[in-house]
Amino acid sequence: MLKRTPLFPVYAEHGARVIDFGGWELPVQFSGIQKEHDAVRQQAGLFDVSHMGEVLVSGADSLSFLQKLTTNDVSRLETGQCQYSLMCYPKGGVVDDLLVYKLGDDSYMLVINASNIQKDVDWMLQHALGNVDLNNISDNTVLLALQGPRSEQILNKLTDAPLATLKPFRFFQNVEVNGMKALISRTGYTGEDGFELYIGDIDAVDMWKTLLEAGQEFGLVPAGLGARDTLRFEARLPLYGQELSKDITPLEAGLSPFVKLDKGDFIGRDALANQKEYGVTRKLVGIEMIERGIPRPHYAVYAGEQKIGEITTGTQSPTYKRNVGLALVDSAFSQIDTELTVEIRGSLVKAKVVATPFHKRK
Repeated sequence: MLKRTPLFPVYAEHGARVIDFGGWELPVQFSGIQKEHDAVRQQAGLFDVSHMGEVLVSGADSLSFLQKLTTNDVSRLETGQCQYSLMCYPKGGVVDDLLVYKLGDDSYMLVINASNIQKDVDWMLQHALGNVDLNNISDNTVLLALQGPRSEQILNKLTDAPLATLKPFRFFQNVEVNGMKALISRTGYTGEDGFELYIGDIDAVDMWKTLLEAGQEFGLVPAGLGARDTLRFEARLPLYGQELSKDITPLEAGLSPFVKLDKGDFIGRDALANQKEYGVTRKLVGIEMIERGIPRPHYAVYAGEQKIGEITTGTQSPTYKRNVGLALVDSAFSQIDTELTVEIRGSLVKAKVVATPFHKRK
């Protein structure tokens, strides 16, 4: 039986095409991936991402627990600030990537990937020492992502919160949005400006309808997982299971800014420090096809006769109409403009290494 978010009943009203996504029945598209992608780049899109997991961490030892558990430096956070981070295995591979929200002294919220919720919670419980309380609130929390250059104007119609003062990776707690309570953050997973609204499941449908109505004059559309994937890909934001996994370390994925080796010990630190010292043998790079063909996940990448890696994500960029991909390749072939080939349906098709991200916000 597939799991459903509290918004499942309204999908059909917008003509959603639903798919099985890691055990969840979720909309891959509403009006079409290209249309939804363009709306987020130019106006705004509204995503139901309630399948994501949320875990509250509290207690006197919560900071030291999170320092041990994650790669980034949690001690740098002020209340009302969040950070991108990763949980690693002792050998340096990734348990999950996540966001850490500091709600108050000794009080945090972790936002984790839907397909990893149980695995992540088990991992946390296994490593929780001292006065640490973990509360998995995923089932009662709805998460809506309002993304795109018009999102601030849309949300301003519904709340008195000073959104213009909310910097990236900051959040407001207990904000009233058209009479409903929300935690509002500004992190984004699309390469555009945008807000996340964490609300109680009871308000899900009302909030969805309220936002869409408020956004009508600004071109807001409901958007599905298809556009979410193409948007995050153009911005070179990683997806767990593709750019990150138990076999791919944060350093190989180009995420060294989120690995603070100098903060003290954490799970996986020794392996990552070693990798940093001796250099990674594999690197995540951008590639663009020179000849016709679209690179897809798991397609093999070659330098001459030698297989040097594979595509992690690839598609035709909806914004730029270029056939591009991210590939994890042998570091010796990671220089910009290096010519490679991608095996597409039995043929080796010419490509080259290019700079990323493919899209930068204007």
